[in-house]
Amino acid sequence: MEALSADEVASPLARRPYDLRHAAVSTWLNSGVPAPQVAAWAGHSVDVLLRVYAKCIAGQEGAARRRIEEALRGTDS
Repeated sequence: MEALSADEVASPLARRPYDLRHAAVSTWLNSGVPAPQVAAWAGHSVDVLLRVYAKCIAGQEGAARRRIEEALRGTDS
């Protein structure tokens, strides 16, 4: 059984398997999936994940602050 279709294999993203993996892990982190979960899915330790992909989770300060405020208020938006 093949994992990718012929069109997917021919795409620029599949040129190197690492590119596809990097795109997936980056997307998970940018989507707000917690680092321990992403690390488990990617087969990394959290330490390695954060060293390699730290730049992917930059810019999420606003969302983090909202989650903290909601937790302190006892609400779940």
